[in-house]
Amino acid sequence: MTKPVLHLQPRVKTMISNATLEQASYEIMKKAAIDIPEDYLAGIKSVAAKESEQLSGFVIKTMINNYEAATEDRRPMCADTGLPRYYVKVGDHARFDGGFTGMERAMRSATARATIDVPLRPNRVHPLWRTDNNNNVGINSPEVEWSFEPDADWIDITTVHKGGLFGTDYRMLFPGDGIDGIKRFLLDTLISFGKRGLCCQPAIIGIGLGGSKDTCMQLGKQAACLRVVGNRNPDPKIAELEVELKDVANGIGMGPMGFVGSSMAVDLHIEVGHTHTGGMPISVHTFCLSSRRATARIHADDTIEYRTDPMWFTPYYRRETVIWENT
Repeated sequence: MTKPVLHLQPRVKTMISNATLEQASYEIMKKAAIDIPEDYLAGIKSVAAKESEQLSGFVIKTMINNYEAATEDRRPMCADTGLPRYYVKVGDHARFDGGFTGMERAMRSATARATIDVPLRPNRVHPLWRTDNNNNVGINSPEVEWSFEPDADWIDITTVHKGGLFGTDYRMLFPGDGIDGIKRFLLDTLISFGKRGLCCQPAIIGIGLGGSKDTCMQLGKQAACLRVVGNRNPDPKIAELEVELKDVANGIGMGPMGFVGSSMAVDLHIEVGHTHTGGMPISVHTFCLSSRRATARIHADDTIEYRTDPMWFTPYYRRETVIWENT
C-alpha cells in the first residue's frame, strides 16, 4: 500500500525590509529632534520643584515651556540640533534585506532626508577643509555603534543627537585615587563646564570607568545618552555611588546657564569595564537639557514600534551572564 503524498505548504519566512529600516530611522530622527523624552521631562520637572534660587527656577520653567512649544509646533526643541548618531542592537535571529551595509545605507539616507525635512542644522563639516554637504552625512558620519542580543528576532535602532563641541572630559586615575579621586575629577570637570557654559545643565551625566581609553569614553557617553532618568546600575554598590555623585554634582552651587542654584544634574549614571591593573581611567559626559533620543524596534514581521527608552544596557551587553571558568 502506497503512502499518501502530503503537499505541505512552504513555511513563510518574514524578513525586515530596507525600506522599513530607513523609515524607522527617519521617524526617530524627527522624534529625537522635536519631542523631549518623557523620563527626562519628568526629571526636569522634579528638579524645577526643588530649585530654590529664583533665577535658576525661572530658566528651568522656561525650558519646560520651550519643550511644550516644540512638540505643539513640530519644530526642533533647540536651534543647535547636535550631531546625529545611531546605536543599533541586532537580534541573533533577525533577518533583513541588504545585510549590514544595506542597513547602514538606510540610516545614512534617513539622516540626509531628516536634515532637510525636520529640519536639522547641518552641523557636519570636514575637519580641515570645512566642506559641508548640508545633510549631516560625510566621512565616518553619522557614527553607528553596533550591539547584538541573543534569542531575539528584532532590530532596535536608537538615534541620539548629542552636542558635539563640549561637555566631555577624560583623565587617567590610578587605583590609589579611589572614590575620592573620582569625586575630585567630577567636581573639577563640572565646575569648569558650568563656569564656561560647556554642558547646558541641568544635564544627565554619564561616567565611564575602566576599560581602555576608547572604551572608557564610549561607556561614559552611553551612560549619559542611553539610560533613562531614574535607572540604576544593577551593581548595588555602583548604584549607591551614582546617587552619591549626583548629590555631589548638585551641591556645587550651580544651576542652569551657570546661575547660582542646585540643579546641575537631573541624574547621573555610571558604566564600568574591566581595565588594566595599574590604572583607573575615567570619562565624564553630559547629555544636555535637550536630551534628544528616540528608539524604534523593527519586529520580524516588518512592523515598527517607537519608544524613548533605548533599553541598550541588557544583561548580555554588560556581559553579566558570560562566565569563563579555568579548566
